[in-house]
Amino acid sequence: MDSIFSSQNPTNSTFLPPPPGIPFPAATTTVTTPNGETTTPRNPTPILIPKLEPFAGWIETPNTKESQKPTTFSNGPHTLLNLFGDETLASASSDKNDTVSNFNQISEVFRTAFSKGLQQFQVPKEENDTVLDPKSGAIVPVPPPENNSINSNKDSPGAVALSTPRSRVKELVRVTDFGGVKEQRHFREVVRKTRMIYDSLRVLSTVDEERRVEFDHRRVRGDLRASNLMRNCGLWLNRDKRIVGAIPGVCVGDVFLYRMELCVVGLHGQPQAGIDYLPASFSANGEPIATSVIASGGYEDDLDEGDVIIYSGHGGQDKNSKQVFHQKLEGGNLAMERSMQYGIEVRVIRGVRCEGSASASGKLYVYDGLYKIVQCWFDVGKSGFGVFKYKLCRIDGQAKMGSSVLKEANKLRKDPLSFKPMCCLSLDISMKKEYVPVRLFNDIDQNNDPLYYEYLTRTTFPDSVFHQSGRATGCDCVGGCVDGCFCAMKNGGEFSYNQNGVLLKGKPVIFECGPFCRCPPHCRNRVTQKGLKHRLEVFRSRETGWGVRSLDLIQAGAFICEYTGVILTREQAEILSMNGDSLIYPNRFSDRWAEWGDLSLIDSNYVRPSYPSIPPLDFALDVSSMRNVACYMSHSSTPNVLVQFVLYDHNNLMFPHLMLFAMESIPPMRELSLDYGVTDEMTGKLSICN
Repeated sequence: MDSIFSSQNPTNSTFLPPPPGIPFPAATTTVTTPNGETTTPRNPTPILIPKLEPFAGWIETPNTKESQKPTTFSNGPHTLLNLFGDETLASASSDKNDTVSNFNQISEVFRTAFSKGLQQFQVPKEENDTVLDPKSGAIVPVPPPENNSINSNKDSPGAVALSTPRSRVKELVRVTDFGGVKEQRHFREVVRKTRMIYDSLRVLSTVDEERRVEFDHRRVRGDLRASNLMRNCGLWLNRDKRIVGAIPGVCVGDVFLYRMELCVVGLHGQPQAGIDYLPASFSANGEPIATSVIASGGYEDDLDEGDVIIYSGHGGQDKNSKQVFHQKLEGGNLAMERSMQYGIEVRVIRGVRCEGSASASGKLYVYDGLYKIVQCWFDVGKSGFGVFKYKLCRIDGQAKMGSSVLKEANKLRKDPLSFKPMCCLSLDISMKKEYVPVRLFNDIDQNNDPLYYEYLTRTTFPDSVFHQSGRATGCDCVGGCVDGCFCAMKNGGEFSYNQNGVLLKGKPVIFECGPFCRCPPHCRNRVTQKGLKHRLEVFRSRETGWGVRSLDLIQAGAFICEYTGVILTREQAEILSMNGDSLIYPNRFSDRWAEWGDLSLIDSNYVRPSYPSIPPLDFALDVSSMRNVACYMSHSSTPNVLVQFVLYDHNNLMFPHLMLFAMESIPPMRELSLDYGVTDEMTGKLSICN
């Protein structure tokens, strides 16, 4: 008896191009010969031609090869040695508890798509495999590999230490149940920390890149270097399984600045091709299965209408992305057709242009959820060559598409009254005190409390703070601060920002150049004092009362704003709080600054920064009458914003500024959150903001 899959052999498929020189027949499933017989064209010899994405591919150049050599990241006199070298990799291999690969405990064998046919034709199966009805939704758990040891860390359930870097294991699985809220938070935190390591490495590499361009004019892409290092250290997620469907910890609407970041979290495993799939040689049924696609308009026949996509197959293009050959039903094209036949969903990531994108092409990648392939056909493309087309329809019940949110945010930036103008209570609650307006929006109730507070752009310090700060000193740099200058020495011999003003590494306190420095306003060591740059919005939320979101994309490590208020001494705070404590205490903020730039999983010799040191803070911030947009940020145990203490207008370590930076790339219209340390137990939010 033949296998169930023999009748669906791709060599008998009707989705085939005619030989060169023969005109295309109509869009039918058969071809009629001159003697009246009906035949089906046969598939030519398979030749895999990957679908290239314009401006986003991993193109090997001499600079790319250079980036794969052992490299040293340096930042002033403090240097992180051998990040790509053998010594670091050896230390990462020996310390198994420091290298994390997530989700092994919840990975489950994906058999249901093929199980009905296996039951009918009694295809041999491995011992302990359970064949189930494809509509039952049942799953079979997969035990962790024997050569892996479960991490004993109770805070990281399911984490597995890897002894050596591994390529992708070709086992198809689906995670159908993420568990309760606690498990979902765990997965989200694992993804968040993985992305933070990636962003920290990428940002740190920009310092080395700046020096390369300055001295030898060679540019090495930091995104490739960061992903390379994490892969060698076994920190890429989901490398042990090919996951069909949603990825635990990745939410619809998440944005990624680089293609390689998709590979790091396991959302899309191909750094260049637009279709990610399990090859036939590794599939249980001997046929390829597609798992995700990137829709970025790379093919002239693509059509994107949001919930419905007409996706062109890959192949047939020259180096200029022009269609010059017929496409073939092989590789990713065949995988898409097989996924349609078995009803297997695919993840869709859209490549869209966005203001504020870090890539040279101006693109970023947004995860838009799961789609079903409902139709496949072979057609004549606009160029006159045969193209495979697939109709993808979005599955109902998912969160709003991130690409749609990006379009809405872009429209609001151009016209703030384009959406529910009656609900826009103010176009700028700062009354032009900020460089960019701060919008106030409420479409839930009649509350307009933020209008009754005086907007405070900078923290108000007592005069005694400046008198007690000691002798005023500053650098003598004329064109801008350079390595080894006085301000660099105050920061431990290294600058805290790159040339784009992105935070390189969190510290107990950062000294920026101040009024007594001779450097110009564009100095790299003047970042937070320049004020707000992103268009923020205070909005009414059913979950958090008042909240804050941005109309702009905020890149990881970017400065957002200062948390302002009126400084009160300990004695003043005790008197004011007698009638109820509604003050902000800086010493209660969690030290999330230590997480940004934490490379302990990469370098076993990594030490948490302790210099410049700062004494315990003993003051309060009064926001009862004067405040700014930061006071409306919600509390979260997994925040996307951190507090970094900064000094620039005085040298009194007892009274630093509270500056806020992004811990991850935050898409437009996503709520900003802080870890206040202590909040109201009922609402999870500070009482002053309710």
